[in-house]
Amino acid sequence: MTTKRTLFKGGIILTLDDNVPNLAVGDVLVQGDQIAAVGPSLEADDAHIIDAADHIVMPGLIDAHHHMWLGVMRRMMPNVDDLFSYIDVVADQLGAHYRPLDMYLSTKLTAAASLDAGITTIIDACHNSRSPEHTDAALDALKESGIRALHMVGAAMDKKASTAHLPGDLYRLAQNWNKSDSLVHVGLFGQLNLDWWRAARELDIRILTEFIGDLAKLGPEFAEPGVLGAHNIFNHCSRVPQETWKLLAGAGVNVTVNPRSDALFGFDDESFAYQQAIDHGLTPALGIDLDTAFGSDLFGEMHALFGQQRSAMRYRRFHGEESVPAPITVEAVLEAATINGARAAGLEDRIGTLTPGKQADIIMVRTKGVAVFPVTNVTGTVVQAIERSDVDTVMVAGELRKRGGQLIDVDLAALNEDITASRDYLIEASGYQIDRFTAS
Repeated sequence: MTTKRTLFKGGIILTLDDNVPNLAVGDVLVQGDQIAAVGPSLEADDAHIIDAADHIVMPGLIDAHHHMWLGVMRRMMPNVDDLFSYIDVVADQLGAHYRPLDMYLSTKLTAAASLDAGITTIIDACHNSRSPEHTDAALDALKESGIRALHMVGAAMDKKASTAHLPGDLYRLAQNWNKSDSLVHVGLFGQLNLDWWRAARELDIRILTEFIGDLAKLGPEFAEPGVLGAHNIFNHCSRVPQETWKLLAGAGVNVTVNPRSDALFGFDDESFAYQQAIDHGLTPALGIDLDTAFGSDLFGEMHALFGQQRSAMRYRRFHGEESVPAPITVEAVLEAATINGARAAGLEDRIGTLTPGKQADIIMVRTKGVAVFPVTNVTGTVVQAIERSDVDTVMVAGELRKRGGQLIDVDLAALNEDITASRDYLIEASGYQIDRFTAS
């Protein structure tokens, strides 16, 4: 049996691996679902050739925190700045009426939009797992899309929802999905419920917690040996006391930040969660968080992180603080959107860099656009100039999901019709009032 081979030929190769040189002109050979070789002038007579001239070939982006089930609510609340008003709408009003179909369609839309934007892996923070059927619908959508995903199963936030199926359903889900060759795995969106955490630890799965320092506290029980560790993902991490940062850092947890939504809700302050994580020796990853205000665009998060860190550090310097951390670099921003995201998902040995032997999660971005050329600094171009419209080709585990700027095997017209019907159903069922020209 012949294994399919693909050769990205003659592009700018950005590996993000210190041991695999970047190339001004080079090739990437894919064999099956893995990267077989990176180098100049590779030979592969039987390979499908992708002409990478005038393109940058690089690892796929990793969205380390996204509530994919909110896809149907795109830009429904672009101006919201009150967390509890937001929860009232997305959970108590609309989320409470979700059918498995709405879960499936929202997840399908977010997955397609993410692939279109060069995101090959996503940590799906699902705090609307209303039933096993809702969870199965979301997982089916992820599998059908071809994206790599870690679906975090969590209790629904509204007052009508039952949690009787949790955490027990995790055993069934882990058995069905957490296989070495599966692109889609499951974890627990467990907040600070230690009983649920124990179930997750028995299954050796990741645990996600939304964490805003003045809204949640870690009691002494979280300092017990083995409670916190690399299996934990803490999102936001804004306004967190120093003693808690020391606890998180000592345990080696994973931290994810969402620059735009953290600013939207006013979660962060001049202490700046990303920088606090860095200062404590952690490796924060980037997430998009919300479709209710934004969408599946990690380039926007990179832009926001770069600007926010520099603004926060210069604010501190202006106000006389000594030993202020150095301004962020484009290299650090891109690592947050790739390598650090892979680590948060527990996949650092499989994705995040163009390394022979790793999974072939690869994107190719155009450099001939008027906003992009000439390419002088490659990483600076990716972080500061490239946009989702420049993403030409997306590959996940050796399978092309976008080529020539077009998603493969995605009927956008049908998806638009289905998602619009889902939105209209939820609005009618909930009685929620929307105004197309006055935003919440």
